[in-house]
Amino acid sequence: MTVLVSWAVVAIRAPPPKICGAPGGPPVTAPRIKLRDGRYLAYKEAGVPKDQAKHKIVILHGYTRCRLALISASPDTIERLGVYMVSYDRAGYGQSDPHPARSVESEARDVEELADSLGLGSKFYVLSVSLGAHGAWGCIKYIPQRLAGVALVVPVVNYFWPSVSTPEGRAVFNKQPLGDRLFLSVSHYAPWLVYWWLTQKILPTSSTVNMNQADMCPSDRAAQEETRESDAQERKEALQQGLSESLCRDSSVMFGKWPFDPAELENPFEGENLTKKIIHVWQGEKDFLVPVELQRMVVKKLESWVEYHEIPERGHILREFTDQILETLVS
Repeated sequence: MTVLVSWAVVAIRAPPPKICGAPGGPPVTAPRIKLRDGRYLAYKEAGVPKDQAKHKIVILHGYTRCRLALISASPDTIERLGVYMVSYDRAGYGQSDPHPARSVESEARDVEELADSLGLGSKFYVLSVSLGAHGAWGCIKYIPQRLAGVALVVPVVNYFWPSVSTPEGRAVFNKQPLGDRLFLSVSHYAPWLVYWWLTQKILPTSSTVNMNQADMCPSDRAAQEETRESDAQERKEALQQGLSESLCRDSSVMFGKWPFDPAELENPFEGENLTKKIIHVWQGEKDFLVPVELQRMVVKKLESWVEYHEIPERGHILREFTDQILETLVS
């Protein structure tokens, strides 16, 4: 029995991360800033030179991604709009140090510290992709005074937010593949099991991890084929420190218990006399990872101050709309 228990503990427990720059860990090759708590955050800059930029954007990458996931807007659009971009490795990904106490709020604080360290000014833009949305919602909640605007592109929705924990939301949940339902439940109720769940080969697991083309709409399949090789290289970089503080921590933060429900947020910009909405949500109608029904439930409660853009016949990969997303954000 003792042997069996010991085996179970080893199987469930994630190995410690291989810290970049530490003995036995991957080398540090990216520029990094040192945060107040001692952690290092790696980043990558793109676009026009920072001192010539009209608009400065911090990009929050998604699940299995890293700082290399800079948005693919055309050079002409970037130049015309005067956009500077910085994408960073969220804690535990790529070459950024892990943060075992990572939370929705800590993600927003990392964004703010990065912006201050790089001299982005009193206000900047935030653009999140997919699961990076928890950081964008965190910015809206905790540092709204720093935001010139936010674009949440195909933002992942937490089925356990009160606003979607409704009969309608549960009906959408029950339509999801068994592996997704199990993975979401483990992430929420038993985060200590997430590593085992992601690495076991017996039971079905998350569609996000597998990215099964059979589940995708035609536009997603075509887009994935175009970038298959570069995606694999990026994933290797993203997960080089191990799964425990990247995918596992991301899952438990995104699908765990939040201190607030985004759909219940009050407009933090109400007193600023804005002439247009500065928060934008972009959603593909055929998204196989983020059901459009859930997104509609969230944004319906925020429509007085959040602009919703639903794209027909498109899924989770909206690369072809990047120029439009960028122009809408900063114009």
